[in-house]
Amino acid sequence: MNKKDVKVVSTPLPHREGQGGGSTLFDKIWDKHVVQKVEDGPTQLYIDRLYCHEVTSPQAFDGMRARGLKCFRPEKIFCMPDHNTPTHDQDKPIEDPVSKAQVDALERNAKEFGLTHYGMMSKDNGIIHVVGPEKGLSLPGMTIVCGDSHTSTHGAMGAVAFGIGTSEVEMVLASQCILQQKPKSMRITINGQLGRGVTAKDVALYLMAQLTTSGATGYFVEYAGDVVRNLSMEGRLTLCNLSIEMGARGGFIAPDETTIDYIKGREYAPKGDEWDKAVAYWKTLKSDDDAVFDKELVFNAADIEPRITYGTNPGMGIGIASPIPSEGVGLGFQKALDYMGFKPGQRLLGTKVDYVFLGACTNGRIEDFRAFASIVKDRQKASDVVAWLVPGSWAVDRQIREEGLDKVLEAAGFQIRQPGCSACLAMNDDKIPAGKLAVSTSNRNFEGRQGPGARTILASPMVAAAAAVTGVITDPRELL
Repeated sequence: MNKKDVKVVSTPLPHREGQGGGSTLFDKIWDKHVVQKVEDGPTQLYIDRLYCHEVTSPQAFDGMRARGLKCFRPEKIFCMPDHNTPTHDQDKPIEDPVSKAQVDALERNAKEFGLTHYGMMSKDNGIIHVVGPEKGLSLPGMTIVCGDSHTSTHGAMGAVAFGIGTSEVEMVLASQCILQQKPKSMRITINGQLGRGVTAKDVALYLMAQLTTSGATGYFVEYAGDVVRNLSMEGRLTLCNLSIEMGARGGFIAPDETTIDYIKGREYAPKGDEWDKAVAYWKTLKSDDDAVFDKELVFNAADIEPRITYGTNPGMGIGIASPIPSEGVGLGFQKALDYMGFKPGQRLLGTKVDYVFLGACTNGRIEDFRAFASIVKDRQKASDVVAWLVPGSWAVDRQIREEGLDKVLEAAGFQIRQPGCSACLAMNDDKIPAGKLAVSTSNRNFEGRQGPGARTILASPMVAAAAAVTGVITDPRELL
């Protein structure tokens, strides 16, 4: 489908101009958290949950210390190392001195400021964007921030969640508030039913290719339609995770019975009468029928197939059987192809693969391991492929073993590593060597993202599994 075929509706927001009309869900959550508005300036927004990891928080804690400040509401703040943690031998000291320093600093800072800290080898540790939802820390109607762009993941819970910078982390530590300009609102509706072998990751990659990596800049995106409603929570988390790759400030999905069923019984979920009250409130969290968005886009599920990227940004993607476009937008098109070693018009099916990575905050959940296992069951890993299978948390690892997926994977020649961000980014031991081609379930394929000189193709767990057992880029539908 060409971009010109996409239905686009762009209108002003009368309800934001005081002229009446319904409210979007984004407006409802945002407005409920406004502390005060600065005339011709930003909004002071109350934050329900702050997540801190080891990369962007040290300077924020140093700033607090220098000013003699304490955390305003420490019970709202949760800390967890994930970017720098190795995915093997976590019971031993971290060998890389930079990674060790950052992980150790987070532990010290959490202790000094009285914050909850889930350290390495803790049963609660993992990638912060995986652990938050699975522990019931991320809930509908919340405002959630973290010094990490993929905080948009938590929007799948029906929350307004977005990444912030280090100075803003310090602001929330000190006041539980943040100064922000209110983004515009966009609704993306995807109607119909996804085809065989098509996953939430494929939907996200398709949207990125249609909108480009800047097409949602300045907007907060609400996902809607048949496809979104039929996604599992894991699928919704994947879709919202990748909102930032379209340039969006964040993305979210209105809570429904799927959301409520997922949350019920989790550690930090409301209990007893508080549960009933919470559910009653959550059921009100939806955009009004007459709500007007700044922009609306409508897509058809029938146009989406298993997808892969071919360039060096997530928007450079194609259907797995399609050729690379003969020309692209911008001066970087040919540069990206030169880096990847591809040519315009080339089909990538059958291209040799060196590495396969299953994991990251995008695809490190139990559903992703189930999908991967469904492809590799009764098959064998290609002998010349290095495969890293990394759960997003220790809870995911436990579920893998409870369901017997570990036996399926081990029988096919795969090993399960310990939780962490792993090969999503080159900040730990799991780096793709220069020149090697990786099929990765992570979220970014920039030059050097997975290691200096590494070449990355983004794909779903099914596409990754198909490559892992065939040794080449393969349409997973051929193996279902």
